[in-house]
Amino acid sequence: MLQQTQVSTVVSYFEKWMSRWPTVEDLAQATLEEVNQAWSGLGYYSRVRRLHEGAVKVVEKLKGKFPSDRDGLVEELPGVGQYSGSAIASIALGQAVGVVDGNVNRVLARVRGIGMDISAPTTVAHMWALADEIVDAERPGDFNQAMMELGATVCTPKAPKCSSCPLRSLCVAQQRSGCVQQRSSIKNHFQQHKESAEEETSTIPDIECVAGCDFCLQKEDWDESLGVQNYPVKGRKTKQREETTAVVILECEDGRMLLVQRPKGGLLASLWEFPHIALTEESEEHWEKTVGGQSV
Repeated sequence: MLQQTQVSTVVSYFEKWMSRWPTVEDLAQATLEEVNQAWSGLGYYSRVRRLHEGAVKVVEKLKGKFPSDRDGLVEELPGVGQYSGSAIASIALGQAVGVVDGNVNRVLARVRGIGMDISAPTTVAHMWALADEIVDAERPGDFNQAMMELGATVCTPKAPKCSSCPLRSLCVAQQRSGCVQQRSSIKNHFQQHKESAEEETSTIPDIECVAGCDFCLQKEDWDESLGVQNYPVKGRKTKQREETTAVVILECEDGRMLLVQRPKGGLLASLWEFPHIALTEESEEHWEKTVGGQSV
């Protein structure tokens, strides 16, 4: 529920959900229509469909045994990817694996000076490897939640609170902004190693730099006015697709309305909607002239 939805919105839904389906067996016995109705208002309905599918699989195919690590969660449960699997494994199961979300990406990109497109496959793989490397082995769940909270409340996209950041002395983005003159290894900091960091008085390069490195933010791409907000570097957004649709709303005299169910895969899978047809530019013009329909 917390994926893409704020805690304040989720609380009441979670309490009602757990009251109605307190165990995985209870959820597995529910119908998809029932869980969709309970989820109504949270959006992103593929989440609830996969949650229900996962409950059914745990009960029917895994004999009620929940996967015990990240790999098992990702491989066995529908809809559980690397992020969800890592969060569950570290927070609920105590497995020492890192978690990467938008907040963690921002923190790591700034602290480590990673200037490559944050959505590029190479960068994504690097971030996950880095998260797994630095996670606290004794308290992985607390560590991952702290990293996400740091990004959400301190290392924010705009107006970051750098002066109160506990990683200020390690942050390459801060150093490039001319605010900090010393850094140490982030891993050593998190593990509280006793070795003191070496002071660097020369120009400080991006921490990931090696010969031929593609991760560095090049000098010509650095915007002094942005400071630490030069990181993370984001690629171009995919242009949104616009559609014009003719919708038929058919209501019977007794108040019943005609609905059709969407396909099991794709956008808004298995949900119910009014019958409709997508219009081309030509059919849209014809529809408006001859039928007087309204584009929605």
